[in-house]
Order: sequence, then structure tokens, then C-alpha cells
Amino acid sequence: MDQDSALPDAPPACLEFSDADDKDDLGGSNVAVQDTSNANVKLEDLFDEDDDEEFPSSGAPKEDVPSSSPPPSPLQLAPSAKYSDPGVMKAFYQRLFPFRYLFQWLNHSMKPSNDFGHREFAFTLQNDAYLRYQSFPTSDLLRKDIIRQNPSRFEIGPVYTTNPRDRKTLRKSSAFRPLAKELVFDIDLTDYDEIRTCCDKANICYKCWSFITMAIKVVDVALRDDFGFQHIMWVYSGRRGAHAWISDKRARNMDDQRRRSIAGYLEVIKGGAQSGKKVNVKRPLHPHLARSLEILREHFQNDVLVQQDPWAQPEKAERLLQLLPDKMLNDALRKKWEAAPGRSSVSKWADIDALAKAGASKNLDGKALLEAKQDIVLEYTYPRLDVEVSKKQIHLLKSPFVVHPGTGRVCVPIDSRRLESFDPLGVPTVTELIHEIDAWGPQNQDAELEGESKKLQDYEKTRLKPYVDYFRTHVGVLLRAEQGVKREREDDDPMEF
Repeated sequence: MDQDSALPDAPPACLEFSDADDKDDLGGSNVAVQDTSNANVKLEDLFDEDDDEEFPSSGAPKEDVPSSSPPPSPLQLAPSAKYSDPGVMKAFYQRLFPFRYLFQWLNHSMKPSNDFGHREFAFTLQNDAYLRYQSFPTSDLLRKDIIRQNPSRFEIGPVYTTNPRDRKTLRKSSAFRPLAKELVFDIDLTDYDEIRTCCDKANICYKCWSFITMAIKVVDVALRDDFGFQHIMWVYSGRRGAHAWISDKRARNMDDQRRRSIAGYLEVIKGGAQSGKKVNVKRPLHPHLARSLEILREHFQNDVLVQQDPWAQPEKAERLLQLLPDKMLNDALRKKWEAAPGRSSVSKWADIDALAKAGASKNLDGKALLEAKQDIVLEYTYPRLDVEVSKKQIHLLKSPFVVHPGTGRVCVPIDSRRLESFDPLGVPTVTELIHEIDAWGPQNQDAELEGESKKLQDYEKTRLKPYVDYFRTHVGVLLRAEQGVKREREDDDPMEF
């Protein structure tokens, strides 16, 4: 067996990181770490809601509160306005994009630090120009520049040794190098085209979205249980996939070699559409694979065999036979299926055991057949990762909450605790959100003034609210953990006089 195909042993929970991985300076650079309030602070106290100009409200101000400027007027987009219109995108950035929480998520503190200031952003402008190495000291400056440039989307890169805008002023180009970045994973349904029968290419439906659900379940539990990561956020790509962002400090500080190791640990499906057997793993099964099989068995029966019916066509059934180890059994199965052209994949899968027990092959190796069937389940259900995205710190990935340029849908977080209820086709588009703000009429504003101590922010008037709230909670948990890590380091290494 090819040694490269074998899954490595599971690492201990902490991956045996050296002490150097947790240094304050992120690997030796002069990265400022700003102190924040007490780690025991309540989650809601991490966010100052009383002075928030990021999410303006189109509602009328309270009469007893003086206002230096009138509230923004309703947007009143034309009925034919499209999500690609520059005016639509500018309104989205001005009224709905959660810049403050994005800043806190990437900065790991309430106060500006180099974790954010030395971070690369890349903009794709409306004319498809691509601007790399953009950087900003604060969330307000990021917001102002994005509103000014009005990109169709933007991506997030690593934290560098210096401000990315100053890279050309360095005497040695080697002094400009990445220091840290979230560990990321990318799952795209186009990688499932050879096994999904309902859709192909950029198209998706509820049937094939189940492949993304399976993948998130398997990868998420591996990241948490096998590697000990806690701060994992899954984000809908806006069309046909999902991204994972792991923000634990250990994950952010990993070098490329460790990123490749984790990507290799999770990679099981290997080979292109025209290759042969794609799953080649050692026995006994690695604990990660044994656990994955338990997670995936039910999905295989319902979401693959029933919903996809992957072997309904004779050429697809022939692919199944190629993955079985016994020629005589294969011949018997082929004969049975040719006599019943309309036989379903559920029945064909059951036929394998039925004919094996009936003695279709005198020399059948039962253990080899069982292992072949396990490999088939994995080939049709196990996550198909774009591992190249995960292997390098410098890889850029689309930011959460940007608008997908092909669908207009917002790239919203996915609650991994409620995967089955996530509806990719129900995620709001940018035009829908802006129309929802416009539809917030006088009756809603009156109720808002009577029942609330403060006026609602515009995102709270739309279907974007639960996604922003989820992101806010995720960021709050991350900030509290970062405060605790910093205080532990200070206690372990007190300053001496």
C-alpha cells in the first residue's frame, strides 16, 4: 500500500506545540498586544452599544435626545436594482456590514493592535481590478476606505511583520513575511460533481447541500476533539460551499509545515474524476475515520443512496463494481442489474450482501468485502477539501459577510450546532436586505421608540440580524479567551525589578 495514502496517527489535543508558539510577539516581531478589561467581564459588556455609528438607523431619533445631524433617509432602491449595482453595494457597506465585530474578531482585542494593523486585505473593485496589501489601523478606517472604494468583495490575508503598505520601503524584502493567520478550510460542491446527480458546476439544491452538512460535521469534530481547537466559525461561501476559520492562538501561529500536517490528516479523498480508487486507508481504521464512518452512515443511506441514487445509470453502477474486491461477485451483481434496468441504488447496495451470503463467489473474502464497502461509504460521503487553501499562511480567503458577486447572497456564519436547519437558498441577498430596511415603516418606528431604550440598528430590521448576533457572540467568546491567555502569560512570567 502506498505510504502516502495512510492516515497519520492522531496528535494529542495540543499538538505538542512548543512554548515559542505562544509568545506575545507572534514569533518575534514587534506586535503590540493591548490589554483589555477584566476577563470575567460579561459578554454584553465587551461591546459598547451606546456609541455605535457603524450601523446607522433609518428610524426617527428620540425627541428628547438632541441630534447633530438628521437620520439617514430610506434607501428607496428602484425595483429593478440588482445586487451588482454600485449603489446597492455602497448602501450595504454603509448600513449593514458589521465592521466593528470584524475588527474585534481579527484584532483579538477591543483596542487596536498590530494583529489588525499589520493584516492584509485585498479588494476586488467593481471594474475587476484587484488591490492587494491594503491595511488599516482601525475598523473605522477600514470602513471608510471600503465605502470609498466600494469593492464587489474583499479578502482577508495574514498578519505580517510590518504594515503591508510599507513593504516596499524595507531594505530587505525578506523582512516582510507572514507571522500569523487563522487556519482555514474550504469545501466546494464542485468537487462533488462526480457523485452528486441533482446538480453540477455552480448549481446547488437542498439534496446536494447535504454533502456540505456531512463535511462540516466530520471536520468540526476532528478540529475540536483531535486538535483541541475551540474558536471555529463556519461561513457560507454565498453560493456552493463553506469555509472554516479557526481563530485559536495556537492555530493562528502555526507555520506552513504544521498547516500541511493538519490538512493531510483530514485529507482522505485523493485523485481526480478520472482516477481509480480514491480511498486507500490502513486497517485497523484510524480513530478519526472510525468516528467519521459512524457520523456518515445515516447520511450515506438517506442523502446518498435515496436522494442522489448514484448508481442508477449502468455506467455509474459499473463504477461501484470496480470498487468491490471479488470478480465472481461482480459478475453476479452485473447480471442481476442488467436484468432489472430500473433498479435503485438502495437495492443495488443491498444486493451486494444478499448475493455474497447466497454464495455467488466461492472464494469470497468477507473481511475484504467489508473493508471495500467502508471505503465506498467514505468515497461518497467524506469531506472533499481544497487542501491547498489550508496549507499556507499567505492564502487569502473571502471575508465573512461580503456579498457573493454571482448570487448576491451574503456570506453569513453557519451555526454548527444547528447544521440541519441551515438553508443556503434562504440566505438573504443584498437587495432583499436593503428593501427590508425600506419596508420598516412609520408603524415600526413608533413601536421602536415606545418599546426600546435605544433605536434599532439597520441590520436589526432585516433577516441579517441572527447572523450578526451569532458572529457577535462568537467574537465575544474569543475576546474573553484571549484575555485569559494573556493574563496567564503575565502570571507565569512576572516583571522583576
